[in-house]
Amino acid sequence: MKDFDLMLEKYAELVVKVGVNVQPGQVLMVHAPLETVELTRLIVGKAYEAGAKYVLVDWDDEAVTRIRYEKASEDSFGYYPQWHADMLEGFAEEGGAILHIKVPDPELFRGIDSAKVSTAVKAAAVARKKYQNYTRNNRISWSLVKAPTRAWADKVFADLPEEGRIEAMWEAVFQMNRVGSEDPVAAWRSHIGDLKQSQERMNAKRYKSLHYRAPGTDLHVELPEGHLWRGGGGENAGGVYFVANMPTEEIYTMPHRTGVNGTVKSTLPLNLNGRLVDGITVTFTDGKVTAYDAESGREHLTSLLDTDEGASYLGEVALVPHDSPISRLNRVFYNTGIDENASCHFALGSAYPVNIEGGTSMTSEELIAKGANVSLTHVDFMIGSSELDIDGELADGTIEPVFRQGNWVL
Repeated sequence: MKDFDLMLEKYAELVVKVGVNVQPGQVLMVHAPLETVELTRLIVGKAYEAGAKYVLVDWDDEAVTRIRYEKASEDSFGYYPQWHADMLEGFAEEGGAILHIKVPDPELFRGIDSAKVSTAVKAAAVARKKYQNYTRNNRISWSLVKAPTRAWADKVFADLPEEGRIEAMWEAVFQMNRVGSEDPVAAWRSHIGDLKQSQERMNAKRYKSLHYRAPGTDLHVELPEGHLWRGGGGENAGGVYFVANMPTEEIYTMPHRTGVNGTVKSTLPLNLNGRLVDGITVTFTDGKVTAYDAESGREHLTSLLDTDEGASYLGEVALVPHDSPISRLNRVFYNTGIDENASCHFALGSAYPVNIEGGTSMTSEELIAKGANVSLTHVDFMIGSSELDIDGELADGTIEPVFRQGNWVL
């Protein structure tokens, strides 16, 4: 790839300055796959240049993760080291920032008992519950970014010769993150401004509910009083602006926990912790999942819904136009952080407290009373397409179009 080294350096600078927005004197933790060592080293350098006091790299090796599921005893999967959860909580208490290079292999757990994976995921969520409050309430800066790995590139670009797949993935990652522009940081600031305009339009409307219609989908989603649309990024407890997902093309809010009724069909495969689920159909009655199916991976969806009571309710409603830059790439990436930004989506599980007025200071009980969902999990699934229509219901009962054929009409 022409100018690859320059592009990679610009990308590293972008995720440090815009993603986590490292501040002078701050501690940064980088969670990175071994295969992303070149990018990770550049990120560490850019973080120190931005004034970071200390950068800790937490390396991840999916081969090691796979070995555990193949060879560990059954009682291993319900265990998560409390000392590690305590470390994360202490890190957050000191105002640290965390950057995840998040690119799970879509086939990592092929042939592995789904119950093992679900048990381990739940054990981690329970142990890290206090830490997750820091990220879900935006009390610290955190960001999820992407970088190619061999397994991921082989899955996404299986139609290309093997030797060209990693390069193709880098080109896609650079494109969807606007790295090819002369000044990616400035390009992102402009993009965030555009998302903010969409967010402000929806907040001004104060819709009571949204009605989704598409092949296999007919769903009414009530929005709670005081709901807030967010998009682009947000401020942490110290007033520092950061972008939690790169790339991002969405604006999002919370549905009313008990106000979702009808059926919705997914339009893209879901990479559920290294397990693929495709062709999802879910029916809701008074907010709760009352029927569900999947063309493949149904057992993984069952495990997700069994996480806790809140896993059977929606926690997020997100709007993404079908003509978004990622959608125009016309490729499934088997990575929710990317695919959700090519498509309107919902999330099963916990709502983000930032999506309701005063939510970040509320207890779980207070959030539920306001109509927010609370759960150990939060899993997005994609439902957007060029055939999706969405109507909004105003306070006076007026119905007006929000999306037509997958795109904004507001």
